[in-house]
Amino acid sequence: MATATTDSPTRPPGHDWRQEYAYTLGEQAFVYGFPYLYNARLRHGWMTQEPATEMTPHSAVGHFWHGRHLFDASDREGRAPNNDTLYSVAWVDLSEEPVVLSHPEMGDRYFTFELAAVTSDNYDYVGRRVTGPHAGSFALVGPGWQGDLPAGVRRTATSPSPWIIVLGRTLVEGEHDLPAVHALQDRYRLTPLHLFGRADADLPERRDVLVPADPARDPLAAWKTLNAMLAENPPPAHHEILLRQFAEIGVGPGLDVEAQPEPVKQGLVRAADAGMALLEEQFRSGDWARTINGWRYPPAELGRFGDDFVKRAAEQALFGVAANDVEETVYLVAFEDDEGRKLSAGRYEIRFEPGRLPPVDAFWSLTVYDADRNLVANPIDRYSVGDRTPGLLTDPDGGLTLFLRPDPPGPERAANWLPVPERGEWFSMLRMYLPRPDVVDARWQCPPFRRVP
Repeated sequence: MATATTDSPTRPPGHDWRQEYAYTLGEQAFVYGFPYLYNARLRHGWMTQEPATEMTPHSAVGHFWHGRHLFDASDREGRAPNNDTLYSVAWVDLSEEPVVLSHPEMGDRYFTFELAAVTSDNYDYVGRRVTGPHAGSFALVGPGWQGDLPAGVRRTATSPSPWIIVLGRTLVEGEHDLPAVHALQDRYRLTPLHLFGRADADLPERRDVLVPADPARDPLAAWKTLNAMLAENPPPAHHEILLRQFAEIGVGPGLDVEAQPEPVKQGLVRAADAGMALLEEQFRSGDWARTINGWRYPPAELGRFGDDFVKRAAEQALFGVAANDVEETVYLVAFEDDEGRKLSAGRYEIRFEPGRLPPVDAFWSLTVYDADRNLVANPIDRYSVGDRTPGLLTDPDGGLTLFLRPDPPGPERAANWLPVPERGEWFSMLRMYLPRPDVVDARWQCPPFRRVP
């Protein structure tokens, strides 16, 4: 009978099994915790750091930051921004009491306030689709709060985390429409419940949020930040069995990862690096989507991936902080043409057959981004084309052809031109706001890009 030995033929002599165990379990813990990590850095940056540009959110806790200009090619932060709406963004702390979100009468203008937990999952909405266009006040309520609300204040769903992010979007019909949208934004309000209804209320302004550990100085920074965020925003009870496993390697609410043996810490350092690479590869792979004609159709769960931790981390947090529910907005992304070739410098067309334009109850737009996820600089400062583009020319049979190319297609087709980069790869995003059911279930299929001479 063979006797057991300390060293395995697949491990170098003296290898400590605890490092490998911490590495494999740590990868899972990193994927689970990535939204907490991402949002800790985002929140701290937006609260306390000088904004990189005027389009970088910067406001105190419970105060809106309002974007005042539509995104253009001058923004180089790689966020794949839309060119349709102005953003209104706020981090809100609901640990002590509800905060009341108020907006004025919005008429027939599209607007929405997406309410997302610190996990990147949406939990409710205020806006045209869910609560209607009329002026209103809506209580944002944190876990465990019990109490009465003032007359006329509507309660939203209870947030699963004490901290939330409010992502507001208000449609802009062009540069001429900006003053009207600014006037609406100036009437958006976030008011702590105990101050609601007081005309003379002095809203508190604070920026004392959790400071993420610095990975440039501390190889265990990710885990220290994660443990602190999990303590601040307790995970749901049904994750208990998972968190008990993570606790074996020092990962969990309020745990001290420095107290772990050296091999465990070494495994966790490796796991953080591998986990980040894994999430980036997952998003690029596109296996989370259904591909039709080169377009990636999102799954119905987008925005609320919940316990699907890989998709929650990669497709929601990593790609865009949070993602709208598909009932609110469907984003189709295309990286390839009709022959499976990467979209790159050259001339392309996309034709919508008669009666087959994107079916929406609000509006749609097609945008191009360079390989770094930035809008494409061009001589006419056009970054998207859609159903609100002035002068779109339909084909003789009633269809619509759009021309995506670096050079203009001629004066008679100029309104249908969307400039693309002169060199390098690019990708496109079709946004459909308030999409109809045949978009959500992919019965409506977007036509592919076709390369032309």
